[in-house]
Amino acid sequence: MGLYDRDYYRAPTRHPRTPFGGMRMWTVTTWLIAINVAVFVLNSTFYQIISRGGQVVAKIPLIEAWGHFSVDTAIFQFQLWRFITFQFLHADLFHLLFNMIGLYFFGPMIESYLGSRRFLVFYLLCGMAGPFGYMLLWAWSNATTMQLIQDAAVPLVGASAGIFGILIAAAQIAPDATVLVYGFFPVRLRVLAWVLLAVALYTVLTSGNNAGGEAAHLGGAVMGWLLIRNPHVLDLLLPPERRRMQFR
Repeated sequence: MGLYDRDYYRAPTRHPRTPFGGMRMWTVTTWLIAINVAVFVLNSTFYQIISRGGQVVAKIPLIEAWGHFSVDTAIFQFQLWRFITFQFLHADLFHLLFNMIGLYFFGPMIESYLGSRRFLVFYLLCGMAGPFGYMLLWAWSNATTMQLIQDAAVPLVGASAGIFGILIAAAQIAPDATVLVYGFFPVRLRVLAWVLLAVALYTVLTSGNNAGGEAAHLGGAVMGWLLIRNPHVLDLLLPPERRRMQFR
């Protein structure tokens, strides 16, 4: 069976099918990439200056200060917008590039399968699931002797949870599609998904580097798996008129 004969390319959506690893201009995927890049540039340009006694003691990226997720800000201070805004912030250029490459290659497939509006809801929900995985690890750290996320103010940023949700969804609808890792090594999509999940789980269980970030990845992956198997749930979050239009 050819790639374009698979069920997810025969799904009734309002948009023409998009090639695997490609996208039309100004789809939801394109907008997400553009917004992430724009936020990164702005975040690298504007800073909040913290001074004491007339001396500058810290320079904090302004957007990150108001947009990152942490247990302290989002939960204890009830700043719930951070469940969304942290998804558009990145720690450095490599972090941004890695996530946007994943979004570029796998986003169009899920957007074509779900339709643009449901895809946007899907992506944001997967991203929002990341902090829940992060908070579970934080709670576990504080309930045990583990030294992972002891401080409730430790920030979480990045689109990785949403990207993991997209990856798991893609592995569900096209498990045998071939992905070229680093442009050279062919790997089946489901194998790639399992390997990345295994790395994330191993890192969390062994208290490895970036265990908090990997816990967020697992949260996004679980949400992606649940939603792609139950896509009708996404319709409940759309206005009634949008639900009727979705598959015309």
